[in-house]
Amino acid sequence: MMKSVTLATLPLILIACSADNATGQNAATPDKPFKVATIADFDAPWAMTFLPDGRALVTEKAGEMILFDPKNGTKIPVAGIPAVDSAGQGALMDVVLSPHFAQDKMVYFSFSESRDGVKGVALAKGAFAQASDGTTRLDGVHVIFRASPYVDGNGHYSGRIAFSPDGKYLFFTNGERQKFDPAQDPKATLGKVLRLNLDGTPAAGNPLAAQGFNPAIWSYGHRNLLGIAFDKDGRLWEQEMGPKGGDEVNLVKPGLNYGYPKVSNGDHYDGKPIPDHAPGDGFEAPKVSWNPVISPAGLLYYTGDLFPQWKNSLFIGGLSSQSLVRVKLDGDSAAKADQWNMGARIREVEQGPDGALWLLEDGDRGSQGRMLKLTPAG
Repeated sequence: MMKSVTLATLPLILIACSADNATGQNAATPDKPFKVATIADFDAPWAMTFLPDGRALVTEKAGEMILFDPKNGTKIPVAGIPAVDSAGQGALMDVVLSPHFAQDKMVYFSFSESRDGVKGVALAKGAFAQASDGTTRLDGVHVIFRASPYVDGNGHYSGRIAFSPDGKYLFFTNGERQKFDPAQDPKATLGKVLRLNLDGTPAAGNPLAAQGFNPAIWSYGHRNLLGIAFDKDGRLWEQEMGPKGGDEVNLVKPGLNYGYPKVSNGDHYDGKPIPDHAPGDGFEAPKVSWNPVISPAGLLYYTGDLFPQWKNSLFIGGLSSQSLVRVKLDGDSAAKADQWNMGARIREVEQGPDGALWLLEDGDRGSQGRMLKLTPAG
């Protein structure tokens, strides 16, 4: 399940957590490092991506994709989206432009669906098209990949998308659907990072196929992977919700086992312990973990010039922690840097064309569902 830690209502002030603060307690910063502007309201938004012209595609949990223009607030529904099963953690999920969007106009997106009485996450694509009257749709939408197996339940779909820096491959996250063991099952795609061709077929040369694993698998032993991003040097970073405690940022490398549910820095919700990561246990440990949890959602590798001091940082939305979290990278290492209270559950973090940070509140548990734009203070 997603974290449901109850937090006392906090005023909308900015709070920072120092990387050197071993206690993990939050401490107020004397100055706000950014100012926050409310740009729009959405109905439980899940993800967003910017088009080359500065407009954005925004997905909403119930199954609506919206073309939004930040300049004038115009919202246009995007037709052509398949039926979405949005029960529980289900949603119309990630949306990412093809690396060749200027030529092919392709939009890739993920969603949860019900088929034959069981549920799973699907990956689809369609061509962006806008008519002269302004109506917008994705043409030729078709599903190019489905997680396997589909199972019962409404949790841990994951469904995050990232393209390799060379534009040749698509990386796709499949959560373990709150079923634990599939994360270690070599035949299931659940609890895995996958590497696919742009048409959704398993990429040749995936590291575990010769050992009898599903040919799409890149890494395994994951839980609920809600963010994935490449850094400037081509390293693949991933964040996931741990169980009770143990939220993680991982450096994803081909063929490695990240341990869940055999090891974790958290424990099961029923109180049953899980062995902690330990040197020599055969599992890849996280680069950063949190306990108390942040309930991570969304992951951005920042490359903009508007906040030059934050280049080479990861930004993570916090759900139960109602926060924006910064993690500083140094080669293969990562460390906690800042944690700012945002006063609402943050589902998505995106970088705008000018380097501004854009956030989406998720619209649940008192969170309104606003789109926020962060620019330097002062």
